Order: sequence, then C-alpha cells, then structure tokens
Amino acid sequence: MIGTADGIFQNLAAGVRDSAFRVRFWDGTERTYGDGDPRFTVAFDSREALDAVLTLGSLGTGEAYMEGALDVEGDLHEFFRVGSHPSVRSPRLGTRDKAMIVAAYVRNRNTLRKARENIEHHYDLGNDFYRLWLDEGMTYSCAYWDETCDGDLGAAQRAKYEHICRKLHLRAGDRLVEFGSGWGGMLAHAGREYGVEGVGCTLSTQQHEYASERFVAEGLHPRVRSELIDYRKMEGTFDKFVSIGMFEHVGREYYSTFFEKVRALLVDGGVGVLHTIGREREAGLDPFISKYIFPGAYLPTIGQLGDSMAEAGLVMTDMENLRLHYARTLDSWAERFEARVEEIRDRFGERFVRMWRFYLHGCSSGFKWGDLRVFQITFTNGLNSALPMTRSHVYVR
Repeated sequence: MIGTADGIFQNLAAGVRDSAFRVRFWDGTERTYGDGDPRFTVAFDSREALDAVLTLGSLGTGEAYMEGALDVEGDLHEFFRVGSHPSVRSPRLGTRDKAMIVAAYVRNRNTLRKARENIEHHYDLGNDFYRLWLDEGMTYSCAYWDETCDGDLGAAQRAKYEHICRKLHLRAGDRLVEFGSGWGGMLAHAGREYGVEGVGCTLSTQQHEYASERFVAEGLHPRVRSELIDYRKMEGTFDKFVSIGMFEHVGREYYSTFFEKVRALLVDGGVGVLHTIGREREAGLDPFISKYIFPGAYLPTIGQLGDSMAEAGLVMTDMENLRLHYARTLDSWAERFEARVEEIRDRFGERFVRMWRFYLHGCSSGFKWGDLRVFQITFTNGLNSALPMTRSHVYVR
C-alpha cells in the first residue's frame, strides 16, 4: 500500500510545486515529496488511516484527522492547500461509497421537518460556543474586507452589512424581510442605520432567542423582529429582501419554491440581495461537510440561480464574487477559534475540536485554491428602470 500511496503523493507534490511535504507511515518509514524543505509532515498511525484517505478523499482524510489516526505537524495551512488538489477532493469512489453519499443526501432533504433538524445540528451548538470566536456582532457569514476594516473582523462584518444596505437602496420606513436572519446582525444594522421595518426568520431556536433579546436591548423592537419559522411560511408585503448565507441550506429541489416565495413577498419592482456560497459548475457538496457540518446543504451554480430566478420573474441587476473575502473571514475565524481552543475542548472534546479545525481550514482552502465561490446577487421583482445605472451609490462614502 505504501508503494501505491507513493505515486499519489508524488503527483500531489508535482501539482503544488512550492509546497514540499513529508509523510510518516505507521511502520516508521518517512518519505519527502517535492523540492525544498518540507512545510509539514503527515503522520499515519495505521494502514487503515491511509486506506481511508486514498479511497474516500476529503471524507476519509477528515475522519482520520478527527479520530487522531492522521496528524499534521508543521504548517497546517499548507496541508490544506495541498489537500485542495483534485485527486484528493474528488477520489474515484466505489459504487458502495457513492450509494452511501446519495442515501445521506436523501435522508437530509430539506422538507419542513428535516430542515429544522439540519439547522439545529449546526446552529444550536450554543450561543456561548459561537460567542467565543465570532465577532462581537455574532455574524456567521462572509465579511467584506474593504479599506475601512484595518484587519478587524467586526469592522469587516459591519462593512458587509453596509455594502448590502447600499445595494438595496434602503430608506427609512422600507419594509425589509430576511430569510435566515441568524443572530440578527443584518436587521439590527438596517434598523439602526436606515430606520427600516424589518422581520427575519430562522429555524434555530437559540438564534431566534438571541436576536429577539438583541432587538429589544437596542431599542429596535417591535419595528425589527425575529420569527422562529420556515421561510416557506413567511407572509406579508415587503419593499426589500435579503438573504445572507442561508440559500446553501435550501436544497436543489426547493429552488423554485424559494424564489416563488420571494416574488410573492416583494412588491413589484422591489429590490433584493442574495448572498450565497456557490460554484461555476455543478458538483455535490464535499462529503465531509455534508456528513459532519451542514447536513442537507447544497451549493448552487450561477446558472442554476439565474434560471430559477428568471422562472420566478426575478431580474438580476448585478453580481459580485467575494471568494477571497470569505477565505480571509475563515482564516480570521480559525485564528479566533484556536485562541479559545482550550475552552472549546473542555466543553466538546478533542474530536470536536479537530472536526471544526478541519472544517474551517478546509473551507478556506476551497475558496483560495478550489472551486468555492461567494455570489452576491442584486435583483428586482420584475423590471425596475428607476435604479441607478452605475455602482457609484455603493462605493461613495
């Protein structure tokens, strides 16, 4: 087996030429791949751990790392960079493994019942947990690192909200609806800075309770409020729509349902912003992320988004790809996570720590070197010819 692995690791080193690495096998054998000093060492404690990596790619690698059967010494960032190579992320799965992945997707389809379970799996780990490493505004989505941020995560998250508010052309008294409002950061910003009437929905009990208390504490309630409800059950009439980092949880088969609901809620000519992770080409969600982090999630292509929006009568007016903004956000989260890792380990255990470390660093590498994108799309409900013809309103300070 070591002989088989040797050829694969040589191909990896050839694909990422400036990142030499060392592999230590369970029998003490060590081999170095690539030119120069190794940036990191991968240590396998058993034949089974190596077999999992070779046959299951990122899923096998992630599980071996979680269990401590695979360890990384040295530059973890470079390990994940090499791990973004297509031969690692897209292994030749056998029929049984493919069937298991498909079955897991079917089990986690976002029906009204299952959607709540999928969201609770991740977002109800506890507000205290997320408070340890998110910014002070409790924002869990891609930040916007403009020149005002000076490397500060909280400032970058506020800049993201402001960036979106300008795209929405928010005005005092606007009725704003948000799908997936989380801990309330977007609605709080829009309510405080623009005087909107806002309502958001979430399926996370802990997020809903936190946001509701936040709106009261900031003097925004009842003008701004959170509802513990599925987006499919939202009612009302709104001037503006926003969704940030929620569409990934909708599921491919529910795209038409999502956009038809948006169209039904928005007034004619109403403006919306959809902010979602996506891809240029269709592919299944990374099996490790699907199994352990975001069950039921699916990443749309820009083509799928365009087709589904057009079928609902929604008109794209602008699109940005913010992939490097998300890579930097994830790096900031990973750094803050490690700064509080002992508290997290005491509460959840070493396996959980290693799982989340793999998730945060792996996703960052996906945005830097893989096929992950962040689409921020502005659209209108039908044609709206009264909007500005340039982006100057977004960038003028």
